[in-house]
Amino acid sequence: MEIYRPLLFTYAYNILGSVEEAEDLVQDVFFKYLKLDHNTIKNEKSYLSRMVINGAINLKKSSKSQKESYPGVWLPEPIDAENSEYEKKEILSYSLMILMEKLEPKQRAVFVLREAFDYSHEEISSTLEISQELSRQLLSRAKKNLKNETNQKELTNNSLIVQNYIDAIHEGNIGSLEKLLKEDILVSSDGGGKASASRKTIIGLTDSIAMFMGLYKKFYKEVHLEFRQVNHQPAIFYYSPEGCLTNCQVFAVDKGLISHVYFIRNPDKLKNLEKKPH
Repeated sequence: MEIYRPLLFTYAYNILGSVEEAEDLVQDVFFKYLKLDHNTIKNEKSYLSRMVINGAINLKKSSKSQKESYPGVWLPEPIDAENSEYEKKEILSYSLMILMEKLEPKQRAVFVLREAFDYSHEEISSTLEISQELSRQLLSRAKKNLKNETNQKELTNNSLIVQNYIDAIHEGNIGSLEKLLKEDILVSSDGGGKASASRKTIIGLTDSIAMFMGLYKKFYKEVHLEFRQVNHQPAIFYYSPEGCLTNCQVFAVDKGLISHVYFIRNPDKLKNLEKKPH
């Protein structure tokens, strides 16, 4: 069963947006599977996949109320794109993970299976135990809600833009910084009530630049940082003097301009990214 763990994790993570929940779910499915009569199971991979996908849908439904009471902005847990343990190609982009929070759990599952794993509607029908017509309807609604804003299969490298962003902040060059950002830029921060973070999304150039410059001067001027990739998008990892990861800053880039910046500061969402600086 270990052969299937990376694939099963990817199903669960794309639906849940949480590394810990995905790992726990896969482990729980393994325990349940071991208790079954395997003589009645013709295809182990399909059976395990079905158990994980439907388990993720149910878990996503139950976690909805928890997110409503979450302190401040809730952001998905990012995954280090350099981590070879996971099925990286099928891991969705971070921006798409954000957008998919608009979807109902079953809509999200259909979208993930169709767009990330290239399932046919017949396969989705069998996996989710729904009709093929309903599968098509759920996919259509999902795409309408997402407005096709992101292509999850497209790996976009915007590292140079992020490097220029840091250089502009470091030099205090607000003019250069403005040229890198969209006018309606958004900045979202997730501290989970365990680390300082803005409770509301910041909107627009003026407030966003004030936030970037203020945080840099107060907290990040002397810290070690690394340019990385998470969920197929450029990111900056900020480390404390002790080498602990304190912030993962993920960037969405639209037509050459930074359109959204995500600050992940909740330590529970950073632990799987934790790595001593080079």
